[in-house]
Amino acid sequence: MDAFEPLPLLGGSHRQTLAGFVVRRGLRWTAPATDVVVDAPDDVRLLVRVTWQNGARGGHPALVLVHGLEGWDGSSYMVATAQHALAQGWHVVRMNLRGCGDSERLCPRLYNAGLTSDLLAVLQWAATSVSRFAVCGFSLGGNLALLTAALHRESLPAALRAIVAVSPPLDLALCAEALERRSNILYRTYFLRKLESSYARRQALLPDLYSPALLRSYRSIREFDDAITAPYGGYRDVADYYARASAGPRLRELGRPALILAAADDPLIPAEAVMRWPTGASVTRETPRTGGHVGFVGRSQAPGYFWAAERAIDFARRETT
Repeated sequence: MDAFEPLPLLGGSHRQTLAGFVVRRGLRWTAPATDVVVDAPDDVRLLVRVTWQNGARGGHPALVLVHGLEGWDGSSYMVATAQHALAQGWHVVRMNLRGCGDSERLCPRLYNAGLTSDLLAVLQWAATSVSRFAVCGFSLGGNLALLTAALHRESLPAALRAIVAVSPPLDLALCAEALERRSNILYRTYFLRKLESSYARRQALLPDLYSPALLRSYRSIREFDDAITAPYGGYRDVADYYARASAGPRLRELGRPALILAAADDPLIPAEAVMRWPTGASVTRETPRTGGHVGFVGRSQAPGYFWAAERAIDFARRETT
């Protein structure tokens, strides 16, 4: 397909990022969906929402979608991609990370960028339902998809044919540092308030597990991760968390075809965080000059002018046919 070109007047880092949010914010999932609960290790229960194509399931591939930080199965970029995939003949599996969206009622536990056992459980479930599928993750979900494929290379189901990561934070430390730039105050404030609110809900639901002393305002994502994400995730500290949960150093270990799609002007993912890591022959890395963070607002058949959704499915189709 053609290279990415932004819509007129929408070239640039923040324009693309914010335009993606604005033009897709009204998207809603309206097709029938079945709720499936997938059991993962450590008594974790995950909610996935599945929309099947009509007819025999084996006649169509499936696309497993994984959202980003503080997202859920109804996030606009998830809906845009799922709608395009469905129109192109794919089964659609929209995964909620643990405790996200409506899965909070099932398992109100904290998630993090390194919970590969959760995604692996969903991938293994998908392999019991279809004969071939791809996984596409956005932002944090993209990092998780790549990390899972690398760390669990020998446990991946043969039915998994391709991995797509859109705007993935392959180096969590560099990306946390980028969020501290003055120009990123809008994004930093948005994510911090969402994270703080999510922790408050989990603490109210699981008061014996999550400390009320941590209910406060944080100045940075790194500070939040050091106080909450890292210790509750089983990491020594925030540096240990960022090092172990970053997919970048593991890219050479990928054994499946993978597409990493990241804009050179992403305000949250520095170009160095994407380009510094050597990859194996199975990895395709594309860095359009503009596109922002999960923006990619350009001419596209996908809803919300989401060019990245069309590119992801184009890549996945080649690997699943």
